[in-house]
Amino acid sequence: MSAPTTPQHIHGPGPRVHGASTRLHWWALALPALAFGLLLLLLAGSGQAHAATGEASAILRVTEQILRVVG
Repeated sequence: MSAPTTPQHIHGPGPRVHGASTRLHWWALALPALAFGLLLLLLAGSGQAHAATGEASAILRVTEQILRVVG
């Protein structure tokens, strides 16, 4: 009886991996994009900073609407 020249299955000390799966969840792309957009809005609006008045800023209104929808 002869031994095979190439090993059929080699199992190391780690977990068995049968195939690489690289699927991302929707939030893995949405959250960084949202954070980037909000930071960009903050930077773009900082050049026109004025003393606080009675009206709310656009970012504050958008944030309140998002919190109403999510909460």
